[in-house]
Amino acid sequence: MDEYLSGLTTEEINEKTQTIDECSTEQMLRMMNEQDALVPAAVGAEIPQIVKAVDILHQVLRNGGRMLYVGAGSSGRLGVLDASECPPTFGIDPMLVQGHIAGGDGALRTAVEGFEDNAEEGVALIERCGVTAKDAVIGITASGSAQFVIACLKKAKEIGAATIGVVNNKNSKLVAVTDVCIAPVVGPEVIMGSTRLKAGTAQKLVLNMLTTGTMVKLGKTYNNLMVDMKASNIKLYDRSVRIIRIATGVDESTAIAHLEKASMNCKLAIMMIKTGMEVKEAIDALEQCEGSLKRAIRTFQKVV
Repeated sequence: MDEYLSGLTTEEINEKTQTIDECSTEQMLRMMNEQDALVPAAVGAEIPQIVKAVDILHQVLRNGGRMLYVGAGSSGRLGVLDASECPPTFGIDPMLVQGHIAGGDGALRTAVEGFEDNAEEGVALIERCGVTAKDAVIGITASGSAQFVIACLKKAKEIGAATIGVVNNKNSKLVAVTDVCIAPVVGPEVIMGSTRLKAGTAQKLVLNMLTTGTMVKLGKTYNNLMVDMKASNIKLYDRSVRIIRIATGVDESTAIAHLEKASMNCKLAIMMIKTGMEVKEAIDALEQCEGSLKRAIRTFQKVV
């Protein structure tokens, strides 16, 4: 038996759920819910590490670098999920935040668990992605033992990229290959070793913080409004109009007129309304303020 694996919290038996196969449906679900309720506190305990990670990611993206999630199995799928939501939410280039899973995109639908042990493929992925010292690589693995993830992080670190680990055990193998290691320990799973449960939930909460915190610091929101999203369908068009109205206090027809004048750019429409600027002038003002709508309004509103 692998001594490392046998010593992991995520591989222990949960004494509180040992009778789960004897429970009624309601008892079983309440048992799961009680265990899930432990997750937020475990994540909260890691906020000091998450702060360090967000500050690193902010600087990386601000300086023209990229974020790359790498993971295997459930952890890899969560990374791909978080990365894929960033372009529609924050209006960024899809290459800016990337999600990669051991075994490639086919592993998103069909489990190919053996790939997590392939260190060579981890190295090859970092090379294929052209990772440089400007980038950041975030490795996600509940156990901290996935060789694919460790190899990705080790190779990235050798190149000079920032490295961040998201793991669900303390003192894992990720510590040695990361600049920051985030380790919310949620205790043994409801079903022994099924880390898609509490560990996966904790990972999702951490990834939410990493991307959302980074994008907020990059000026991708105005207050808590996602002003950089793309109005690419009916729902998002309607949301854009509502966001413009909330941010500026104008009526619907005025919001629609400015959104169309701004080529469906919600942030630009708000800038124009708030400052009285025309399109090009508003674009230039936003660029001068590194895309921060609030800073641009505060800087240029006085010239109206």
